[in-house]
Amino acid sequence: MSATERPVLSPCVNICALDDDDICTGCQRTVEEITRWSRMTNDERRTVLGLCHERAKSSGILWMLGKTPDL
Repeated sequence: MSATERPVLSPCVNICALDDDDICTGCQRTVEEITRWSRMTNDERRTVLGLCHERAKSSGILWMLGKTPDL
């Protein structure tokens, strides 16, 4: 990380509960990703954020964002 680059922020949303696959239902990180976060480089953090996004899509969480319900 360069001296001018800010750390990539944690995706934690304070909904901390693990599902059956040990994935946090709030941020979609694995237990290992959560515990390693503070020691990760920004590139590693960006990779994890991409994985979180894919997990959220796979679980059906993301389809809800930005959608308006059919009335």
